[in-house]
Amino acid sequence: MANLFRSCSLLLSVSLIIILCVQSRVNCTEFEVGGHDGWIVPKSRDNDQMYNQWASQNRFKVDDTLRFKYSKDSVLVVSEEEYESCRSTKPLFFSNNGDTVFKFEHPGVYYFISGVRGHCDKGQKMIVKVLAVHNPKPEPPHSHSPAPAPAFTPASTPAPSPSHHSNAARPIPLLSITNLSLFLILLVPMLFT
Repeated sequence: MANLFRSCSLLLSVSLIIILCVQSRVNCTEFEVGGHDGWIVPKSRDNDQMYNQWASQNRFKVDDTLRFKYSKDSVLVVSEEEYESCRSTKPLFFSNNGDTVFKFEHPGVYYFISGVRGHCDKGQKMIVKVLAVHNPKPEPPHSHSPAPAPAFTPASTPAPSPSHHSNAARPIPLLSITNLSLFLILLVPMLFT
């Protein structure tokens, strides 16, 4: 009977900790470039700024990701000059797998173009500004200093970095180190009692 109680108690504790861990979320978002249509050549010259309009309506932060879905095309991250000329001989990032996920690991301005000749000239290109995340410093007691700066500030140094993943944006649940530590601290003593 004591073993049954101990087993049930352990199972309940582990279940509770797992629920807490799953509910823990890191504040990063996945964006699907182009929505359901994906990364395509704009259908008309009137839409040649469609990706920049989409990007300007979203707020991108470090650790957010862009998912590019496409067929018979590619995604390049290039310099500003290469973006303006729609040509790149040495892109900072290249992918042509049809389902590319790019993770913003640094704040700055990122320039994306299609690698297929003529697609960029027709508007298949995009500029994304990624914001730096700053934790506001707590105000010391009895201080009369001005209010802290906003939590996000634009950054200007480009430093793109690859990784692989929606007009629909959604948070991505991740297990936090804090909850993992809590889990281990609570689990280990239960195993040895």
